[in-house]
Amino acid sequence: MRLTWEELGWERVAPGVGRRRLPGWDCTAGLVVGDGAALMIDAGSSLAEGARLCAEARALTGARVTHVALTHPHFDHVFGAAAFAGAEIFAADGSAEVYERGREELCADAVRNGLGARAAEEAADTLVRPRHFVRDTRELELAGGVGVRLVRTGEGHTAHDLVVVVPGDPAVVFCGDLVEESGEPQAGPDAVPSRWPAALDRLLALGGEDALYVPGHGSVVNAGFVRSQRDALAGRFGVSP
Repeated sequence: MRLTWEELGWERVAPGVGRRRLPGWDCTAGLVVGDGAALMIDAGSSLAEGARLCAEARALTGARVTHVALTHPHFDHVFGAAAFAGAEIFAADGSAEVYERGREELCADAVRNGLGARAAEEAADTLVRPRHFVRDTRELELAGGVGVRLVRTGEGHTAHDLVVVVPGDPAVVFCGDLVEESGEPQAGPDAVPSRWPAALDRLLALGGEDALYVPGHGSVVNAGFVRSQRDALAGRFGVSP
């Protein structure tokens, strides 16, 4: 018997679409369910967390995760990717080098932020290089006629941000860390602040006024929240509208 979203600690956002707020860094993972197929959005902060997400997805859907979209190459979003054996993995164009040569820095960043050294090293050693890199837009069809759109919105939180748009009424937009609700958006050394507001403008154009926007950290928000955060970032970084 399949379990419900709520029984497994997931929030059902729309029909066939859910998200989970993960412990530790309050990072969001998303799930879009097709017919015998499923797309996971972000993979958790460790191999153990990725394995839990994989098992929960199977308990919810009765099917394995067939596709994984990584919104950006930070450890709390990608370190569980190796747990999704056989899945087609997508990331933003330009990020290949991070997965190929940036493992040591990802590991160090994970340890600085509180992940155990052994778990961080294990995840870094087995980090999967995505097979598909999205240059602009990629339409993805899951079985059963379920379609999603993967979009590289432009630089912002990192130089390699990818968002996932699930059409519907309402549409659901998985924003990665371009949007954060549970704290101020984080701008680390790989952020591109001058382009961040423009990336949010594109994100709003993709989703529209009535969409549900799922941030990388925190509660689901609306277009007004995203617009306010865009204006705050423009002011914070001195970017003209």
